[in-house]
Amino acid sequence: MRVHFKTGYDHDIRLFPDAREALRYAALLAVAIALPVLLDDFLLGEATNVLIWAIAGMGLMLLTGHAGQPSLGHAAFLAAGCYANAILMDRFGLPFLASFALAGILTGLIGVLIAIPALRLHGIYLAIATLALSILTEDIVVLAEPWTGGVAGMTAPPISIAGVEVDRLASPDLFYWLCLAVAVLVTLGYRNILRAPLGRAFVSIRDSEISAQAMGVDPARTKAAAFGLSCMTTGWAGALMGHFFFTFNHEVFTVVISIQLLLMIVIGGLGSIHGAYYGAAVVGIVPQAINLARDAVAGALGGGAVAIPGLETGIFGLILIVFILFEPLGIHGRLVKWRLYFELFPFYRRDMFRRQRSYLKTERLR
Repeated sequence: MRVHFKTGYDHDIRLFPDAREALRYAALLAVAIALPVLLDDFLLGEATNVLIWAIAGMGLMLLTGHAGQPSLGHAAFLAAGCYANAILMDRFGLPFLASFALAGILTGLIGVLIAIPALRLHGIYLAIATLALSILTEDIVVLAEPWTGGVAGMTAPPISIAGVEVDRLASPDLFYWLCLAVAVLVTLGYRNILRAPLGRAFVSIRDSEISAQAMGVDPARTKAAAFGLSCMTTGWAGALMGHFFFTFNHEVFTVVISIQLLLMIVIGGLGSIHGAYYGAAVVGIVPQAINLARDAVAGALGGGAVAIPGLETGIFGLILIVFILFEPLGIHGRLVKWRLYFELFPFYRRDMFRRQRSYLKTERLR
């Protein structure tokens, strides 16, 4: 059993608890950088897809997992980042790095504007409001045809960074490294926000808004900041998603994507950056596993593969039900339990992770 001996308050906000943890993440990053050498183009494309979903998951995790504001409308912000990046590059001739940064900032500003009226809503009412936003986004994209291409959609402009062409199909390794760099920067930024007073304010609002107000936290500003940062991160994921799909229209960013994002962070583990990556891996692996299983069954039966409508959505729903019933802390929570079991054995007790009440007594006054 290893115990971190803390001698000051700075130990609680370190980026890594100790050198061993830092080396572990450095080794993980080295493996991620070397993946283009280890995988073929197909598997590398799937790894790139997982990274993009992880960036989007971190955006929603910040808002829902740490700030406690449920959202079913993040597909709208994926679309905003995707179209903003493409329009800035195509219509205004901006280079990729500038358009990519501006796309995230513009999406974040949109999120702040939406947060102003949404601050009066809580819980299921906020989720319904954001769900309505996600449904309206499809119509908005179609109505803004002069800018978005309407039903025909748009094609992502080519990426050029310092004279190097980055294309998902022609140079999948370069596009993978680009997505990896964005994922690492977003992760470091997210981790530093949680170490800062703003991140602690997010958690206080999530746990008890009344108690947070009593400690001097401004709920309106904190929620607006959470919406802004969350939407900015999601907008960057949408920009990369547009280049990953190459062509896109209003049918790409449907309400199903919003629900899938929420399922992803719940399955991965709410309130954890690790959970965004675990959930993204599930979202990336399950569809391919379904296709491989379907082809294997068709080959064994000697017939052609039959597509079952709604199969993928149904399996995601089943996975979510299983986690809610048997592991509400998600994949990350289960891994933490396994680690503590081996560290504390034979003193580990199951009651250490007994479910707590959903609401504090102070919250029942609302």
